[in-house]
Amino acid sequence: MRHEDRYINSIGELVEHLRTDLGAYSGPVWFRGQGASEWHLEPKLLRAPTGLLETHFINRFKQHASFLVEAPPATEFDWLFLMQHYGMPTRLLDWSESPLVGLYFAVEEESHQGEDGALWTLMPTLLNSKSNYRPAYEHEVPSFDDEHMNNYRPLTIALEQKSSLYPMAAIARRNSARMQAQQGVFTISHRENITIEDVGQVGAARDHVWRYLIRAMAKTQIKQDLKLLGFSRFHLFPELASISAVI
Repeated sequence: MRHEDRYINSIGELVEHLRTDLGAYSGPVWFRGQGASEWHLEPKLLRAPTGLLETHFINRFKQHASFLVEAPPATEFDWLFLMQHYGMPTRLLDWSESPLVGLYFAVEEESHQGEDGALWTLMPTLLNSKSNYRPAYEHEVPSFDDEHMNNYRPLTIALEQKSSLYPMAAIARRNSARMQAQQGVFTISHRENITIEDVGQVGAARDHVWRYLIRAMAKTQIKQDLKLLGFSRFHLFPELASISAVI
């Protein structure tokens, strides 16, 4: 990884590390918080030993969801975004452009309060360069409408079995209040479960990603400090079900 693992015990320590680790870097940086430090950066769909069942999940989700959505998703990727939003297995991983949003997700889950968490930090343009994406602008991250992303469409993958590509980072239309509040962005894997932290040729530097570890004993205080800064569940999930978090 680009930097060795280091523990943080407060928001202030995170800011200090980011200031040092990013230096003069002016490109985009994304963040993902995970409640348990031993978890890898792998999408839910590819963790299962049963293999890639994407077409099955998409068809079943469409069967049940079509009459519930006011405007049916326009593209295959839009269906994946909707599935991800509601907890279905997909090849997507959620990231945020905000380190505080990522930190919130590293400390908020009650079921993992006794475990050390992790805040992963990603340089998406460096990840994409390992997937042979060559943007016109040095720090450009493609949208899912980009021609290069056609290789990651569910139908493209379903129609052939031989290709194997590295995961890519891409931006999507923020068409929900939740996605906008969380400053959401995505990585998407191809057909194989190549974890984000392992992307790269044999012997090449894994300089696109690193993580900060959060001790279990520090989670509660960090969560309280985040709430002071306006990062409660209601602020990140602006929905009726979250109102109890601020009352």
